Amino acid sequence: MKRFTDILPTLESADHIQTITLFNPDGSKAGKIENKPGSAGSVRVYHHLWKKHGAIDVAAAKEGLKIYAEHTEDAENNPEKHPNIDRLLEVISTQRTLRVEITEKS
Repeated sequence: MKRFTDILPTLESADHIQTITLFNPDGSKAGKIENKPGSAGSVRVYHHLWKKHGAIDVAAAKEGLKIYAEHTEDAENNPEKHPNIDRLLEVISTQRTLRVEITEKS
């Protein structure tokens, strides 16, 4: 199995992104990922998923779990340790789609 550190460099750069904000179908905020140390990889993953799928739906979430590789199993075994992976697992379990809003750096 490929590791996250092997997969991440194959994704398009997201250096131009400041934040990714996610919204539930009812318009309420589902989360925010800031492009800073510790979450920059997740910004890159979610940006890739948004560009490919147009939203974070079940197909995007499943692809995201594959990208996160070994971190996905760790998230399943340790709820709340990886909130950006937990969110993908929740999309799959609830079958809901999250709308993505990108804020670019100025």
